[in-house]
Amino acid sequence: MPHRYAERRSGIGTGQRSGLLSTRNAAMNVALFALGVAVILAATVDLLWTALWVDGGAGPISARLSTATWRGLKAVGSGRRRLLSLAGPLILVVTLFAWIGLLWAGWTVLFGASETALLSTRHGGFPNWVGRGYYVAYTMFTDGNGDYTPHGELWQIASGLTTASGMLFATLSVSYILSVLGAVADKRSFASSVHGLGERSEAFVRSGWNGDDLAQLDLPLNELASDIGRLAEQHKSYPILHYYHSEGGTDASTVAVAVFDDALTLLRFGVPEERRPNEALVKGARSSTSDYLQTLDEAFIEPVDRTPRPPDLDRLRAAGVPTMSDEEFADALDDVDERRRRLLALVEADAWYWPPLDAD
Repeated sequence: MPHRYAERRSGIGTGQRSGLLSTRNAAMNVALFALGVAVILAATVDLLWTALWVDGGAGPISARLSTATWRGLKAVGSGRRRLLSLAGPLILVVTLFAWIGLLWAGWTVLFGASETALLSTRHGGFPNWVGRGYYVAYTMFTDGNGDYTPHGELWQIASGLTTASGMLFATLSVSYILSVLGAVADKRSFASSVHGLGERSEAFVRSGWNGDDLAQLDLPLNELASDIGRLAEQHKSYPILHYYHSEGGTDASTVAVAVFDDALTLLRFGVPEERRPNEALVKGARSSTSDYLQTLDEAFIEPVDRTPRPPDLDRLRAAGVPTMSDEEFADALDDVDERRRRLLALVEADAWYWPPLDAD
């Protein structure tokens, strides 16, 4: 039996074998230890950043992974609404597996920094890389299966931290998933509320006309401003929401935001002041929409270089709604050009089109 194998079988000679390591091997072990720590920290920071930091958006790894996955799906699924509707769940699963994979790889590399970090309880030998990965996989989510045991105080502490990181991942991941799914339901609810009043901005405004003014929109504006304000906070906390694509246009919150904001533009600049809803409600709703548009930076959505089609005042006039002149309205639209280009970018990033829906 070879001398090296005899040492492993007997479980002796740990200090002697350490002394036989060359300076080069010792440096390599330190490098592996540092690499393992770096990978673990990267995964942990990204997890905590994404799941707990409300104002931080997605972590650096999660944000880029989400964007790359979405762009890839858009490239292969252009025009396939069913495929794009799977983007949100797929990105969520990919993100979770990325966190698991990074934690698993980091701890495996860290335990690989020393040949003697783990000891087999069956034959007294030391595991190879497969064995270390096997040990880490069990230890992350359980107390281990007894096949291997940490050899030395340092590795006992590392094993405890491995289990702690696994428990942290499981707890935060469940909380994160539930929060995201709740926010997705809010997105669909907001879209239904907007499209219930009108599938185009002009129809939205006409729905509030009582023959004299648009005061009937006061209550809907107040409720929708609150809803979109909540959506803005949810998108700041969970940027993955930008990638939850709805198969139907009437369920798409991005389409609803475009319709709602263009309706607010009509109310603010296209209708005489004495006919408008409560001015404070209109301003509050526009402010809430502005907060929502600010979240587009987290999804790397920039304003497009063209302006979307303007609302059609003739559609309001046909319903008897008094309007400003076309020239006055056009001048006002110039002042909100960048805002509307951001709205167009939002709609197109979600694989929809402008005007959002072919409706009256």
